Amino acid sequence: MKKLIAVSLIAGTFVFASCVSKKKYVELESQYNDTRSTLAKTQLEKEEVEAKYAKIEERVASYNAKIQSLSTSNESLTELSNERLQRVGNVAISNNDREQMRQALANVDQNELAQAKTLKDSMNLIVSYNLKKNLDNSLVGDGEEDDIKIDIDETVVMITISDKLLFSSGSYRVNPKANNLLERLANVINSEPALEVMVEGHTDAQKVKPGAYIKDNWELSVQRSTAVIRTLQDKYGVAPEKLIAAGRSSFHPLTENDTKEGRGINRRTRIVILPNLDKFLALLSAN
Repeated sequence: MKKLIAVSLIAGTFVFASCVSKKKYVELESQYNDTRSTLAKTQLEKEEVEAKYAKIEERVASYNAKIQSLSTSNESLTELSNERLQRVGNVAISNNDREQMRQALANVDQNELAQAKTLKDSMNLIVSYNLKKNLDNSLVGDGEEDDIKIDIDETVVMITISDKLLFSSGSYRVNPKANNLLERLANVINSEPALEVMVEGHTDAQKVKPGAYIKDNWELSVQRSTAVIRTLQDKYGVAPEKLIAAGRSSFHPLTENDTKEGRGINRRTRIVILPNLDKFLALLSAN
């Protein structure tokens, strides 16, 4: 009997020990699976980071190449007085032309020149300098200083003319008193073969009166633009292939339209002069 009890106790102990071991096994197996899952996730994140890093390295290399290219362009620009420049784009450059370029670069704003990223940018600065110099000297007549504004924005020359010089209120017929101004402008355009000229009409925000012969401000702005272009072409001989007409209506105001003065400012014609660098050498002769 005692032996039977002893055997029963041993068997019970063995079964209990087996149950504990199985539970422990399941727990360890769960921890193992969690560890494998975490490892796989970490490996995936590592691969993503490596891919991003590779892209960053590629972009840095590209930027460095661009910086090197720009540095080379600016170095070639500063050495114009010491080297013979044979060709810029499709234009051949002689020693005399090279010297003119060197002298022209000495005249432009040196802060702007320092920001030029390429040789083409620097040439644009020369073009703009020459244009503005010619316009300042020949375009604005006595008493017109407040009605004509000449600006340069990224090497594009823009001439803003108040409508009181060009048109009567609500009309697109060019005022005869603007003939002297348009003739001077045509002389500048005709003297520089490397130009295209866009004429933009701008109105205030007042609606056109019902029954008027003009439908709306869109039509008025376009009619004013084409009226200026026809005058430049027909009366002063500007080549039509150099001219572009654009109507902007009232959607690009310079100031609020709430006052008479503000509306007067917004009614304007803007003439945008676009240099053509393929004919750049023609502009050098303006020095």
